[in-house]
Amino acid sequence: MKVSDILRVKGNTLYTAAPDEPLSKALTLMSGQDIGSLVVMEHGDLVGMLTFREVITQLVKSGGVIGTTLVRTAMDDHPLTCTMETDMDEVRRMMLDRHARYMPVMDRRMLMGVISFYDVARAVVDSQNFENKMLKAYIHDWPDGEDPNTTVV
Repeated sequence: MKVSDILRVKGNTLYTAAPDEPLSKALTLMSGQDIGSLVVMEHGDLVGMLTFREVITQLVKSGGVIGTTLVRTAMDDHPLTCTMETDMDEVRRMMLDRHARYMPVMDRRMLMGVISFYDVARAVVDSQNFENKMLKAYIHDWPDGEDPNTTVV
């Protein structure tokens, strides 16, 4: 399974922020849309990711005050990315290695979407459920009179 399979099911709604906008505005968007991340774009290029992890880190650094803090101050300016062709096993490994919950999907310099660890987990579970259903159907439809433990030569 590839990243493109997840994005096809998930859809292509993207929420972004600019690096020089107030962090409070980005948080209002994240809260209002019930999302855990924003892609930070500048002049059409991906320049960072803002997740609740970065926000919490910034709040701790600033003594719990957001004030006039900009998105640029809090964002991860080297986010982990993948492509539409990246295999799901590789995405899982990458996300686990970097403790990343969100990953922008890029096609060269164009942002194609964002996948979350939840999206990856759901795709794995869906795939396993489908495989289990197929195996159960195969076993259930075993031809009468044949012993499944007998080897045919």
